[in-house]
Amino acid sequence: MARVELIMPKMGESIMEATILKWRKKPGDRVELDEPVLDIATDKVDSEVPSPVEGILAEVFYKENDVVPINTVIAIIETEAATAVPVASPAVSESAVPSDGQKPAVAETMSVPTESLASAAFAESTLRPTSQSGRFYSPLVRTIARQEGISQAELDRIPGTGLEGRVTKKDILAYVQQRKATSVAASASPATTAPSAPTAGAPAATPSPAALAESGNVEIIEMDRMRRLIAEHMVMSKQTSPHVTSFVEADVTSIVMWRNRVKDEFRSKYGENITYTPLFIEAIVRAIRDFPLINSSVDGTRIIVKKDIHIGMATALPNGNLIVPVIRNADHLNLIGLTKVVNDLAHRARQNQLKPDEIQGGTFTLTNVGTFGNVMGTPIIHQPQVAILATGAIRKKPAVIETEYGDVIAIRHMMFLSLSYDHRIIDGMLGGSFLRRVADYLEQFDANRSI
Repeated sequence: MARVELIMPKMGESIMEATILKWRKKPGDRVELDEPVLDIATDKVDSEVPSPVEGILAEVFYKENDVVPINTVIAIIETEAATAVPVASPAVSESAVPSDGQKPAVAETMSVPTESLASAAFAESTLRPTSQSGRFYSPLVRTIARQEGISQAELDRIPGTGLEGRVTKKDILAYVQQRKATSVAASASPATTAPSAPTAGAPAATPSPAALAESGNVEIIEMDRMRRLIAEHMVMSKQTSPHVTSFVEADVTSIVMWRNRVKDEFRSKYGENITYTPLFIEAIVRAIRDFPLINSSVDGTRIIVKKDIHIGMATALPNGNLIVPVIRNADHLNLIGLTKVVNDLAHRARQNQLKPDEIQGGTFTLTNVGTFGNVMGTPIIHQPQVAILATGAIRKKPAVIETEYGDVIAIRHMMFLSLSYDHRIIDGMLGGSFLRRVADYLEQFDANRSI
């Protein structure tokens, strides 16, 4: 029998490691071609790793919850083929085949996370890889600590958000920033007195979030991995971009009446349910063409205007978390194409079947807060984008209609739209004009449009 090496696939350009969530097969089990062998998770998405061959799972080198670098052999599959080479998941565009054909050495400690494959190039410091309590520190974290003059005792007190409370690169960089800010504030205050020297054996005071004293009838819920990542990303976005939000109200009666009229025929003809989302995206794409600066990002003092229009679609998951699959080249799709892509991405997002590339590279994001019955919202920008649009619930309201015979009051389907934008490069005139243009395209929708 030939032995095929199953390799941890690369799950995106910036992803250097993945966590093994669950082994679906155990040694001795038979696996079919493309059958899921294990579930893995990265900072961006959870995914299945299918078997690249048919055979018997002979060995596994890592346990559940272990953090494994990409391009690492994670299992051996025995096949009846005469020869075999290391194979990564067929669902991943880049294969991970070592140039010398040799199997990478299995780490002695399976649960050690690797911050970066380049971390081995950092020089070792006097800081210990593990604390007395057994907490692990990667070479990258120890290097940053050494460069910033952080002692072992101080490092041990930094709260970690990684697996089993480990300190990640983001944790230590956030701590360094907080440490510097506290130092500057202390030196700038004339009323601040020098702290007394710590007593022997007492740890030096370090800035850290105040612990909450819980009392009474409470329930404490630990954030799951995805919720921690979402929280981290939201805080980072608010710290990065000065947010401004503009609002408009649009009369979408024509869209509502058209959809009610054609939805059964649309489903019968194309096998898809027509929702409001592709109609909103269609209007957004047209408005981006009119105001291309909305479709950009900021790199220091440079503005990167994106020529491709990739629309992110915020999707609520059954567990209450949120994910943003991306509709690539949305400006190249007609309404039928948009509908098919929207429905497919939304369905696979809720089934946890999205691929890493399908949640990356967005240039503008749409979120529909109306799904939850909300009339409006102030969304947080999905970095590194510079704007995000929220659509509220569509409600029947009395509105003034201008006719050739004068103004009349009628019952109309009205909806609020809100646009949060990065005030570093988008001012009120541009942000407000773009939002108004989206509303205009929605209000000018042709109620007699054919499908």
